[in-house]
Amino acid sequence: MTSGKKTAIVTGISSGIGFAIAQAYLARGLNVVGCARTPERLRAAQKLGGPGRFAFLAGDISKPVTARALFRHAIDCFGAVDILINNAELFIAKPIVDYSGEELESMVDADLRGFFYPSQQAARHMSARGRGHIVNVTASLAAQASARAPAALASLMIGGIDHATRSLALELAPHHVNVNAVVPRGYDTPDAGSLHRAASEGTRETIREIVDAVLDLTDTDSMTGKVIPVGGLLADAA
Repeated sequence: MTSGKKTAIVTGISSGIGFAIAQAYLARGLNVVGCARTPERLRAAQKLGGPGRFAFLAGDISKPVTARALFRHAIDCFGAVDILINNAELFIAKPIVDYSGEELESMVDADLRGFFYPSQQAARHMSARGRGHIVNVTASLAAQASARAPAALASLMIGGIDHATRSLALELAPHHVNVNAVVPRGYDTPDAGSLHRAASEGTRETIREIVDAVLDLTDTDSMTGKVIPVGGLLADAA
């Protein structure tokens, strides 16, 4: 199966922001390749439809073998990858003294390795083609601390991705690969805000704004290295 249309890979596709981004790209006629951790989580994503333009892969995106398989699957299905949306993340907000070692490892896997390995594959593939877009979906608490939601570990992980976005944008600029980040504000968690579960109108509006920002970034080749806050108000600072 091949196509002349653009192809987007979206990680964390089974709910919330990832589901909405994939839905929007399919509505625009793009090919979409989605990734979620388990086949069970991908069953929800299959509701996206898009016969002939939607492919998916179950696997742990924090593993390099999964990232390689995801890009290989996308290329086999559609010929090339034009867009990578790094959306898979695990957000645990609690006082630093309450984090367990298991939670630390889980966040390192989801937030750091889950960003690094797909981005590495995208950088290699897109640089060779001389074009492409990488968009990272992060979180506002990395930039604006809140006394109501202690999240030092989350800030360490996600804030690092915001800075890595700028660095990677400089690295890939000579190859005409754009790298940006969208920072959702006023959005709880992917599962709590899922478009295919009960969600408040405010949450749905925030997701729409996030999706619009992602689409705007991948529609233009003139913006790179930007970390763009989107959605509701920032939490009160500590």
